[in-house]
Amino acid sequence: MRIWVDADACPAVVKELLFRAAIRTKTMLTLVANQGLAAPRSEFISTLLVPSGMNVADRKIIELVQPGDLVITADIPLAAEVVAKDALALDPRGELYTGSNVGQRLAMRNLLDELRGGGHVGGGPPNFSPKDLKAFANQLDRWLAKNKKP
Repeated sequence: MRIWVDADACPAVVKELLFRAAIRTKTMLTLVANQGLAAPRSEFISTLLVPSGMNVADRKIIELVQPGDLVITADIPLAAEVVAKDALALDPRGELYTGSNVGQRLAMRNLLDELRGGGHVGGGPPNFSPKDLKAFANQLDRWLAKNKKP
């Protein structure tokens, strides 16, 4: 099992937590981005640089993800495609996307996108908080415990 990170927009504090978890549990972690990233040297951590462009990192993750892998992303359309490949997606705020909830989340995202485009709603998500990090850490720990090699 491997963890993939849609790293361009992933909060630094989440990446730091992922680095520590990957090394501690000996889990392969790959950060995918269209710009250079700083990552600790470890046999369990790698970076994958993709060309700039709309959804290039997303397409690379979808190409490489395997059933059972975990993808860290706030991008709900990417999460839906990951789940369709029998993998899981985890939002940096701690929401786990699965086959039972990703369709509803995608529909809600599309509706809000339409409303924003029509000027009916504004704003984006609230600032990332310690509560979000705790929710993320709890979900990550559950996935790691479930998928830890004997």
